[in-house]
Amino acid sequence: MLLVVKAKKTMRRTPMNGRKNGKKKQRIRVLIGDDHTVVREGLLLLLEGRPDLVVVGEASNGREAVDLWKGHRPDVTLLDLQMPVLDGVGAIKQIREVDPNAHIVVLTTFDGDEDIYQAIKAGAKGYLLKDATREALMDCIHKVHIGETSIPSILAAKLADRVSGEALSAREIEVLQKIAAGKANKEISAELFIGEGTVKAHVKTIFRKLDVVSRTEAVARATRRGLIRL
Repeated sequence: MLLVVKAKKTMRRTPMNGRKNGKKKQRIRVLIGDDHTVVREGLLLLLEGRPDLVVVGEASNGREAVDLWKGHRPDVTLLDLQMPVLDGVGAIKQIREVDPNAHIVVLTTFDGDEDIYQAIKAGAKGYLLKDATREALMDCIHKVHIGETSIPSILAAKLADRVSGEALSAREIEVLQKIAAGKANKEISAELFIGEGTVKAHVKTIFRKLDVVSRTEAVARATRRGLIRL
């Protein structure tokens, strides 16, 4: 008598997407805010080519960035500093009013110590220049995503100098902006409704704080640092 034993069929489980237990790794959801179309498109191509990242929105100004952030609640937001309607610092402040723990990276061309200081003071967790390498950008996104601060050492040094240095007052910035516009002390006095002697005192203090000896040098240094925009 021939005994036939039927083999029991067993199901072979194949992990989804190569992950154990069928769990798919969550991708980092990124929002891009930049007023230059070419920059946004370039970042979109760069980020969407990564299996661990996905772009959930693109904003062309700061106001739109805030609105899209509220709608999507991205894991990481990339913001330019200089944008129309609402600048990057303003957008950071409004986003963090909703969520103080929002993960925001400033991606900009401006490397002045005042630019860096104002962005970090507003609540940015990362600061990167647009000429950074692809690897540096990815590293920054991942660090900020897990709650770390990411600032290149050369920019961190500028930030340290700004924090430890003597800041210009709001009035001194106003006077400096008038100087940059080519105004003489008498004109500045009339436009700001202060005495000409007071203007001279402010100019002297500005020179001391910026460590310069002329109005032209003061404007040049203030522009480089991001204290004023021409």
